[in-house]
Amino acid sequence: MNIYILAIESSCDETSASVIYNGKILNNIIATQSIHQKYGGVVPELASRAHLQHVIPVVDEALQNAKVDKKQLSAIAFTQGPGLLGALLVGTSFAKSLASALGIPLIAVNHMKAHILAHFIDEPHPGFPFLCLTVSGGHTQVVKVKNHNEMEILGQTIDDAVGEAFDKSAKLLGLPYPGGPLIDKYAKKGDPNAFEFPETAVPGLNFSFSGIKTAILYFLRDKVKGNPNFIEDNINDICASIQKTLIDMLMGKLKRAARETGIREIAVAGGVSANSGLRKRLHTEADKHGWNIYIPDFQYCTDNAGMIAIAAHYQYLAKEFVNSEITPEPRLKLEG
Repeated sequence: MNIYILAIESSCDETSASVIYNGKILNNIIATQSIHQKYGGVVPELASRAHLQHVIPVVDEALQNAKVDKKQLSAIAFTQGPGLLGALLVGTSFAKSLASALGIPLIAVNHMKAHILAHFIDEPHPGFPFLCLTVSGGHTQVVKVKNHNEMEILGQTIDDAVGEAFDKSAKLLGLPYPGGPLIDKYAKKGDPNAFEFPETAVPGLNFSFSGIKTAILYFLRDKVKGNPNFIEDNINDICASIQKTLIDMLMGKLKRAARETGIREIAVAGGVSANSGLRKRLHTEADKHGWNIYIPDFQYCTDNAGMIAIAAHYQYLAKEFVNSEITPEPRLKLEG
C-alpha cells in the first residue's frame, strides 16, 4: 500500500510543507519570515499575511521535489493548534480546500504532539514508554509517551514557557530577536557560576518562569545603575548564568519525573532542544542516571512540516480523520 501524505505547518512564523511516503519523510520545505526581527517578536497579523504569500509556493515546491502528483496523495495533514489563530487559519483553510478538491481524507495534527513524534523521523527511535521534555517559545511540558497516539502530560508551565524566558532575557540584554540562540552563543564563552538567579519553586512536576524574568530585570537594572557598561562588559557571563539557571529548572523536574516513573528512555523536543547547553546537560545527566537520550535532527527541532507529516502518518494508520467542518484551535491541548 502506497501512502503519500502532504503536511502543512503554519502555527506561527514558519510556512512549511512536507511529503511523507509510507512513514519516510521525502522533504521538509520551510519559508521563514524575517520581517518580525525589526519588531523584536512575532507580529500575528504580519505572520498571517506572510503565510498567505508562502503557502502555495511552498506546497508546490514540496510536491515537485518529491516528484509526487497531487492525484497520488492519500491525505492532507495540517496543524490544528496550538498557535496563532490567523496563522493557523491559513494552513487549515488551504488543507481543507485541497483535500475537498482531491476527495481525500483530512488529518488534523496537534503541534506539540508532532514535536514529540519528530523522534520517529530518523533512527534511533525511543522505546515506549518514554518521557519527553517539550520546550519551545510557547510551551514547557514533561510528557509520558505511551505510544504514537497516546500521551499524558505529567507537568507543564503554569505561566511562561522556557523559550519565552530565553527570548525575553535576551531582549533585556539588548540582543536582537530571536534572542534565545544568541544567549546560547555567548554562554559558550562565559562562566555559568558568575551570577546567581533564584529558581521559582513550584510543587510537583510543573514549571514557572515568570519569576526568573523579573529577577533578571531587577538584577540588570541595579547593576547598570552602578556601571552603565555592565552588560557589555559581562555579556558572556550573564548569558552563561541565565542559561544555567533555566536549564537547572528544566532538569530538576525531568530528573524527578524519571525517578517517579522509573522511565529511562528520555527525549527532548521543541525549538529550545536546539540549545547546546541543554543538549550537553542531558548527556551529562544520562551518564549519571543510565538514561538513553534522544534528540531530533536540528531541522526537526524548530517548527516544521516534517514533524506534522510523521504525526499524520500514524494518525492515518489509526484512521484518525476529520471532516471539513474542523476549525483551528489556538489553545489546543495535548491531552483530551
